[in-house]
Amino acid sequence: MVREANSAIRSSSEPRKTTDRAVTPRQLVEDVPVERSLRPRRLAEYIGQERVKETLQIFIDAAKRRGESLDHVLLYGPPGLGKTTLAAIIAVEMGVSLRITSGPAIERQGDLVSILTNLKAGDVLFIDEIHRLNRAVEEVLYSAMEDFAVDIILGKGPAARTMRINLPRFTLVGATTRLALLTGPLRDRFGSVLRLDFYSDEAMEEIVQRSATVLDVPISPEGARALARRARGTPRVANRLLKRARDFAEVRGQGAITDQIAADALDMLDIDHLGLDDIDRRILRSIVEKFGGGPVGIDTLAAAISEETDTVMDVYEPYLIQLGFLQRTPRGRVATEGAYIHLGIQAPTFFGRQPALFGGAKG
Repeated sequence: MVREANSAIRSSSEPRKTTDRAVTPRQLVEDVPVERSLRPRRLAEYIGQERVKETLQIFIDAAKRRGESLDHVLLYGPPGLGKTTLAAIIAVEMGVSLRITSGPAIERQGDLVSILTNLKAGDVLFIDEIHRLNRAVEEVLYSAMEDFAVDIILGKGPAARTMRINLPRFTLVGATTRLALLTGPLRDRFGSVLRLDFYSDEAMEEIVQRSATVLDVPISPEGARALARRARGTPRVANRLLKRARDFAEVRGQGAITDQIAADALDMLDIDHLGLDDIDRRILRSIVEKFGGGPVGIDTLAAAISEETDTVMDVYEPYLIQLGFLQRTPRGRVATEGAYIHLGIQAPTFFGRQPALFGGAKG
C-alpha cells in the first residue's frame, strides 16, 4: 500500500520542478554564502522585535525541555522585516533541518504531500506567502497540522479508495504580508501568531553596523545613522542601501562610509530624508495631482503609476501609512496634509488651515 501511495504522489506531481529546498542545521550555521550571512543565525544575534524574540525563546525552550517539536508558528507583517530569517533561526535553535517553499510554488495537492512525506521528525517547514496557497492544497494542511497525517485517494471512479499516511511531528512556520487573506480554519491551527513591526531608528543603526562588520566595510556612526534613517524601518532595505553606499565609497571615496558618502549615495539613488524613493513620491503625487487628493481606488492608483496592485499594497502603502502620508478609507486612498507638506505642494483649505501656512518640504 505504501508503494502504491508513493506512486500516486509521484504521478500527481510529475513532471514538476522542485517546489522546495532543504537546509540542514550545519548549513544554516556554517555553509552560508557571504550575501546570506547578513542574516543573523541565532535569536541572540537578532536585533529588534523584542516581544517576538522573547515569545519565541520561551516556546523554543519549553519545547526542547519536553523533547517535542515546536508548535506551528505564523509570522505576519510587511515584507523585508525578517520572517524568513526567523524561520531559519527557529530551525537552528531547535537543532533540526529547515525545508523552504512558498505558497505559489505549491500548485497541486500532490506537491504538498510530496514535501510533507519527506520531512523528518522535528523538521521545520517554512511556507512563504502562505496566503497564496491554493484552497485545495490548503485543505491538505488541515489534517497535516492537526493530526500529522494526510489522506490521499488511490485510483479513480468506483474503485477509488482513501489511504491515510502518518507524518512525523513537524513544525510549520508560515509567513504572510496579508493576514486578512488567510482563511479562519488555517489561521486557527497555528499555535503562535506573531506580528513583526517596522524597526526603530536605534535598531536599524545596530543592524547597519552589524552588516557593515560582516561585509568588512568601514563605516562611521554618522554614516550608519544616515543609512538607518532612510531604510524605512526595514532591514532588507538597510542592507541594500549599505551595499550601494559601499560601492559609492569604493569609487568616489576612500572606501569608508562617512556621513557625506552616505548622503551622496542616497541622493544618487533618489532617496529622500524620510527614506521615500521615486515610486513612493509618484504614489503621493498621483493621488494629489491626478485625483485631487483622493479618495482613489487601489486598482486605479496602481494603474496610474504602472505598478502591480499587490506591490503597492504590500511594499509601499504600509510605510506611507506609518508616516501619516496616506489613509485607507472605505472609498479609497486619501493623501493627508503631511503628504502635501512633504511634496512641497500647497495644501487645500479643507485640512482646516490656510494654504499660506504650508511651505515646501525641508531636507
